[in-house]
Amino acid sequence: MSTLWQTLEELKGHTWVELSHELYQDSPAWSGFPDGAIELNKTCIDWGECEGMEFKIYTQKFVGQFGTHIDAPAHFIRDGRPAGDFGVKDLCLPLVVIDVSDKVKENIDYELKMSDIEEFEAKYGKIPAGCFVAMRTDWCKRWPDGDKMTMADETGQEHYPGWTMDTLKFLIEERGVAAVGHEPFDTDAAVGSAAAGDIQCERYVLAQDKFQIEVMDNLDQVPPTGAIIFVAFPRIMEANGMPARVWAILPD
Repeated sequence: MSTLWQTLEELKGHTWVELSHELYQDSPAWSGFPDGAIELNKTCIDWGECEGMEFKIYTQKFVGQFGTHIDAPAHFIRDGRPAGDFGVKDLCLPLVVIDVSDKVKENIDYELKMSDIEEFEAKYGKIPAGCFVAMRTDWCKRWPDGDKMTMADETGQEHYPGWTMDTLKFLIEERGVAAVGHEPFDTDAAVGSAAAGDIQCERYVLAQDKFQIEVMDNLDQVPPTGAIIFVAFPRIMEANGMPARVWAILPD
């Protein structure tokens, strides 16, 4: 038997965790998308329409940034890399999960701070270069309730947690991480983004020629270190984002 096949059998003996949400026509999405931007499972060929053959075919219409999705540099950066330019090896990475869920319970506008990274490294060791760092907030538990995902107040200001520029610069420039991910719709905390007048943290990540995964699920089922993340999506050339199937294999 191939040693690779043996490795696969060994991996299948581990726990595998789904990190992406199921998608339906009414799944939560950014309110700025125009009407009709999403149309899932529209019948193109129905049963019995092709003589002598029984099958059904759907068409799918969606925006690239829908549900759990990959954001590529070209999403915010002119001439940035599109999603399809990331190779398959780029999409399989060691996974580090920084848990700030308890702090988010106390403050839904919480932004991951350098002190959170310092506490993490003191407990689990230095974050390795080339890894994927995910921020666990347990925000995924609000899915699929769009109002609970955005938590807009009476003024229309949304509220959800996010990263800070300092932490992202440290992870990318000092630790050399390959990608980041989170459970809310955006990299930036909503209040922080409003104060800055820009989605500055997301813009920074993509400007570094990195990708990110947004609207992740089940990070509470993944240990802080030791897991491997896999990211898969249709290879539509020039796409700057795409709904993604993301999963992790956990260590013993």
